[in-house]
Amino acid sequence: MSAARLTQYRLCPRSRAVRLALAELGQEVLLADENPWDWRQGFLAKNPAGELPVLEYDNGLVLCGAYSICEFLADDPGANAHPSRVTQLIPGNREDRAEVRRLVDWFHGKFDREVSRELLYEKVYACMKPSGPTAPDVEILKAVRSNLRYHLSYISYLADTRRWLAGDDLSLADLAAAAHISTVDYLGEIPWNEVPLAKGWYQRMKSRPAFRALLADRIPGTPPPVAYTDLDF
Repeated sequence: MSAARLTQYRLCPRSRAVRLALAELGQEVLLADENPWDWRQGFLAKNPAGELPVLEYDNGLVLCGAYSICEFLADDPGANAHPSRVTQLIPGNREDRAEVRRLVDWFHGKFDREVSRELLYEKVYACMKPSGPTAPDVEILKAVRSNLRYHLSYISYLADTRRWLAGDDLSLADLAAAAHISTVDYLGEIPWNEVPLAKGWYQRMKSRPAFRALLADRIPGTPPPVAYTDLDF
């Protein structure tokens, strides 16, 4: 496979999920930053949906969205990965793979709608408006934090009953979940002392080599908590 270029935003969970998948496969990628709030015509020409991420290969192949990109990578990991880093992103039998996809949809769908999207808008995107920053809506943040605790309890349940979130093997479900959790953690919103089981799973995830680049990312004007990069937090 030819070289790849990923158009992304550093705190976009779906972009982060694709970066984790590429890193787990050992596939190098060039990153191009795109502000989600800009709606540039040049970016819309690549993806009319105006959504991140977009993966482009030198051979002209353009893939839009975390679902299609990750399915493409998972479909033939041997063709997309470095020979020493082949990983089954959607492992197991037919039922196992269905469970991976269910959880990927849970995090990119339900978690994103109820937590990630609102937090990013209130705490990051609203500060970047050309018309000037606006203060976060306290009532929205209150609702989001309530939703977050529900999702963390579900992650805790999965982590307590399975080796990884979808089953015995690391999968795209873990990568999708960790991408969203890492964004929320960057914004200082995870009550880690309340969810030791979820914390243990996330410690394993962010200790993986694939996570290093994400932990090094910084957004100007929005530094992460001190424990964000601490593997023993």
